[in-house]
Amino acid sequence: MPELIKSLANKGLLLGSKRVIDQIIPKYASSITQEDIVFDVFNGECCEDEISRVLMNLEISKANIIIGMGGGKVIDTAKIVADRASIPVIVVPTIASTDAPTSGCAVTYASGGVFERVHYQKMNPTAVLVDLEILADAPSRFLVSGMGDALATWFEAHSCHQTQSMNECGGLSTLAGLHIARLCYDTLLEYGYQAKMANENHLITPAFEFIVEANTLLSGIGFESSGLAAAHAIHNGLTVLEETHSYFHGEKVAFGTLAGLFLTGVSPKEISIVFDFCDIVGLPTTLADVGIIKADRSKLMIAADKVCQTGSSIFHETSEMNPEKVLNAMLMADAYGRDRLK
Repeated sequence: MPELIKSLANKGLLLGSKRVIDQIIPKYASSITQEDIVFDVFNGECCEDEISRVLMNLEISKANIIIGMGGGKVIDTAKIVADRASIPVIVVPTIASTDAPTSGCAVTYASGGVFERVHYQKMNPTAVLVDLEILADAPSRFLVSGMGDALATWFEAHSCHQTQSMNECGGLSTLAGLHIARLCYDTLLEYGYQAKMANENHLITPAFEFIVEANTLLSGIGFESSGLAAAHAIHNGLTVLEETHSYFHGEKVAFGTLAGLFLTGVSPKEISIVFDFCDIVGLPTTLADVGIIKADRSKLMIAADKVCQTGSSIFHETSEMNPEKVLNAMLMADAYGRDRLK
């Protein structure tokens, strides 16, 4: 990291959680000193208040590059700050829990973790540094959550390709983007369970490395190049329900993927394959698995209305969408998941 920073700028500001700054930096990157980098502790939410605070610290420190080190919200905050300050950003994920690291877009949340909006940067991150030792030391729930985020990539890419919907760069999917999205899905099915086992034992194996690549790179390129659809729209809707706030982004996206299967006419065989995958790696298959113990229709309709708000990626699907349809798909996915538990 110090060498990379010196090749790009004079001084860096590293935005990371307290754990990153107190434990990970001293353990894995002891050569980094306060002379190279100013450390800034992330406040926990990617929101406008936090972005303004970091921008002020950036100005005070006179840093001309920012390093986002941690999970998805730290990374997204660093990307937005870099974009507004017109400086480069280096991304260093310490968990493989989302496909945020490589992308040129970021999400902000309102108070309480409710989805607010997507921000598009002028450029993708200048560099993404991945240390497998750091990721293997992290709890396996993060890796599994990343698989949940990556699971959506192929299904959403396929929908956007069918409807010729715009991707996250404002263009249309290419064959390269579409095939990367499919490779992401195939990699998850083949290596997901082995990777989880490796992570639980803090082992770096080929399967673990393949899944880190799928979660971080293949999913990042796949969704950005091909687009989003039902899964992420349903995730955004679920964030309005307070009981889902303690669950990770990828866990809610995984349930959104399952609900999306019942919206888009996917074959029963494919539905069974996807539910089997979620079961074996430990991703949610019911509403209770994302905190919604009582699937009350009126409560879920609040989420379904959010899913179908103007500009939502739900409208990238092939058929006409409305809140009632989305509600029924969520309830069907929940019923199917619960039935499998009998």
